[in-house]
Amino acid sequence: MRLPRYLIVSGSAAAMAGAVTLSGASATSVAAPARASHAPSAWLLAEAQTVLAHYLRHNHPQAMLAHTGHAQAAENVIAASAFNWSGYADTATKAHTFTKVSGSWTVPSVTCNAEDQITSAWVGLDGFNSSTVEQLGTTSWCYKGKGVYYTWYEVYPKANVHQVSTALKPGDKITASVTRTGRSYVFKLTDSTTSGNNFSATKTCALATCKDTSAEWISERPSFSIGMVPQAHYNAFKITNGSQTSSGRTGSIGAGPGVNAITMIDATQSYNLNTVSALTGGNSFSTTWQNSY
Repeated sequence: MRLPRYLIVSGSAAAMAGAVTLSGASATSVAAPARASHAPSAWLLAEAQTVLAHYLRHNHPQAMLAHTGHAQAAENVIAASAFNWSGYADTATKAHTFTKVSGSWTVPSVTCNAEDQITSAWVGLDGFNSSTVEQLGTTSWCYKGKGVYYTWYEVYPKANVHQVSTALKPGDKITASVTRTGRSYVFKLTDSTTSGNNFSATKTCALATCKDTSAEWISERPSFSIGMVPQAHYNAFKITNGSQTSSGRTGSIGAGPGVNAITMIDATQSYNLNTVSALTGGNSFSTTWQNSY
């Protein structure tokens, strides 16, 4: 049975971050909403960018874990669940183990109704077992019934999210990486479909603050000060060429050190919002939308 969303705040996620959504309607069905009929206008894009910037000033990008399980003997992969993430995270206990993470994906299209819903796809360092994040990626957002798309990067909590481009389109081919040298982080995103979306940025974070104890490849529903946003109904998210460099060695997602497969679950821990596939070739996987909240 699907609870009205004003009751979901009493679940486990509410205890962690307040699982309140961006609009007030109750949900009784998981049926796919109708697709927006045409592209958003310039004024709607500008309005959406302003609203998203306001939300992102109060975001909480770390993983909100529900639980982790035991490693599967055949694959040595630990099953984990989170309220806001799905995908894979490699982990280590020693600080500054990871120096690079990278991956490629196609920007998911979203199917929209009148409700605000968001899905973000990204790669990054930290956030799974630490309180900071250094990440970059793409956002697919249903705003006033229209799909709008952005690129971005973030160093949290040192700085707010930086929105880079509003020219992103569903279907664009993205390759992204975060590379650390000492306290310097280089964020690089290449859009092989729309070259105007390419960017590179460099930020710093003190070694005592940013621990670099995890590398991630994630599909996320963001969490703001008012709670977690409903996950947009996206068509597909698949990471390819996933790579990480740890302790000076470059390897695939499946090369570790610790490999965690993360399933996104609802606030009551009763059903999945996303499912995550097994790794293919150690460096590729997909997540599949199941529910929005």
